[in-house]
Amino acid sequence: MHFQWYPGHMTKARRMMQENIKLIDLIIELVDARAPLSSRNPDIDELGRGKARLIVLNKADLADERSNDVWVEYFRAKGCSAVKVNSKKGGGIKSIQSVIQEACREKTERDRRRGIMNRPVRAMVAGIPNVGKSTFINALAGKACTKTGNRPGVTKGKQWIRLNKNVELLDTPGILWPKFEDQQAGLKLAFIGSIKDEILQTEELAAELVKFLEESYPGVLAGKYGIQESGDGYQRLEEIAVNRHCLVRGNELDTEKAAAILLDDFRGGRLGRITLETPDAGEV
Repeated sequence: MHFQWYPGHMTKARRMMQENIKLIDLIIELVDARAPLSSRNPDIDELGRGKARLIVLNKADLADERSNDVWVEYFRAKGCSAVKVNSKKGGGIKSIQSVIQEACREKTERDRRRGIMNRPVRAMVAGIPNVGKSTFINALAGKACTKTGNRPGVTKGKQWIRLNKNVELLDTPGILWPKFEDQQAGLKLAFIGSIKDEILQTEELAAELVKFLEESYPGVLAGKYGIQESGDGYQRLEEIAVNRHCLVRGNELDTEKAAAILLDDFRGGRLGRITLETPDAGEV
């Protein structure tokens, strides 16, 4: 399976970020806690060179708690501030404002030495599609400032949001990068829903997820769907189809529907807390 999705509006979004980078003090980069390395856009590193960085592991409630802590330490060791949050339920959100101030302490002290007092920190919120940027901003602001949706590509343009007298945020559309050098990263992005399902082979993707779960989280599929955990991924999809009564005309098994159920259960956390990569594996 080959992964690539870079619609025209992403080129425009990247150009917009490039134009606005000089206006900001901090880049808040949201990553998906289930795949923190694969869900980082290397272009953001290039765009944000010389800027303070805050990595937000969003959807932390869907990932292994132990892995979350390992990833936070990994990013801090790389010189970035890092926190884990669950934007939908507000977990970890209260700490963000103080983390922003700490990440920009050098800038604030530099301003003070120049006689500039009380200038707000201006932060760009960036990340790949469907990582939860708008939900994060709304949770931080305590109100609906931006449009949200459980699919990639909802945010189309930039938007400034004033949180308070100390912090202003620039919301940006989610952007991927033009070419995935690592197709395994593409696979993980497809698992978490950051690439549009319409351009993917759902059954092939679900069969790959079955393979990963059997290797890394044995017992999860058996516990959820009452199926065996050995053999071919497509056979497992047939068993899920039987378990979930996915049939088409003529009483044939609808494995495409079973694949969609499996992916939806994974993305919604109904298979438990699952992390797709670790720092050691991610650095290979």
